[in-house]
Amino acid sequence: MLVQAILTSKATDGVVTVAPTATVSEAAKILAQKRIGTVVVSEDEGKTAIGILSERDIVRELAASGSGCLNQPVESYMTRELMTATQQESVQDIMTRMTEGRFRHMPIVEDGKLIGIVTIGDVVKAQLTELAMEKDALQGMIMGH
Repeated sequence: MLVQAILTSKATDGVVTVAPTATVSEAAKILAQKRIGTVVVSEDEGKTAIGILSERDIVRELAASGSGCLNQPVESYMTRELMTATQQESVQDIMTRMTEGRFRHMPIVEDGKLIGIVTIGDVVKAQLTELAMEKDALQGMIMGH
């Protein structure tokens, strides 16, 4: 299965982004309101990604420097070296990269443009769906259907 299948199956309004100058507090409010674990940082309203900020990034900085970090710009704490994928990559490949890199969100980029985001939950759901289809096909073959 390809990443493209995950993006097609997701009922979403796109990728939630924030400007690099937004405060960490503003980003945290977006995370809470939308019940998501990460925001992509974009200078051009979501056309491209320059970084990513997760709940974990915020919690780590709160623990290290206290609540003062909430008034700082997102760009101070975002991950700048993004791990991205394309729609044509296999779900298995990005699952491996996410597991080895210990991150849960991967922006999907085509020709430098941000087109979606895939979570580890999306990947697991896709794998389970694929396994269920294989199981049904094998049962059908065994039973002569």
